[in-house]
Amino acid sequence: DAAIERMVAATVGEFGGIDILINNASAIDNSGTLDVRAKKYHLMHQINGRGTFWTSKLCLPHLLKSSNPHVLNLSPPLDLDPRWFKMGGVAYTMAKYNMSMCALGMAEEFKGQVAFNCLWPRTAIATAAIKMLAGELGVSASRSVDIMADAAHWILTQRSGECSGNTFIDDEVLTQRAGMSEADLDKYRVSRLVPLMPDFYVGDPAALEKYVDGARKMQGMVGAFTSAFKK
Repeated sequence: DAAIERMVAATVGEFGGIDILINNASAIDNSGTLDVRAKKYHLMHQINGRGTFWTSKLCLPHLLKSSNPHVLNLSPPLDLDPRWFKMGGVAYTMAKYNMSMCALGMAEEFKGQVAFNCLWPRTAIATAAIKMLAGELGVSASRSVDIMADAAHWILTQRSGECSGNTFIDDEVLTQRAGMSEADLDKYRVSRLVPLMPDFYVGDPAALEKYVDGARKMQGMVGAFTSAFKK
């Protein structure tokens, strides 16, 4: 708490106020209930849920003085399909949904004063986390971080009183709000040769399961071919 207070004070001291807060920090562990460790559980809920709430709380007195204040949480729509809890891990899914609940609740609490929205990608995004979880193939099946940056820019440049309480999806922002076409989205793909990998919490969980199963089979075929070639 003291560290967040110092961060807020330093920001206000340097820039004279706060107009935008992006709650991006997040911890991830998709382990199942029996496998997740207490340390990881606490870490996810401290950073994702508590961190988002408390940072928003401490920034609010300054945001309320801004002419166009925005808070943007990088968290998913609240899809309560139980398959998402299983696939994402109950502990992690709870922690991410906490961030979304903060945005939706505060959007109503500060309606007309501060905009609160969520932004989440439809597909995997080429970050260090994806590389750690899915390797180079996962990175190739992703879009670049630029799609999230461009979607965030559109959200944060809207009038706060007219754009609040939404759980936005990156490509929908760009095609339905910012005037881009589906073809325009190709520029964000890391590789056009690898099908895009769906992200958690968007659409039908079966689509992600099908993609993961297909990727595993493909990796198995490549491994078998490589072994045969070496022989």
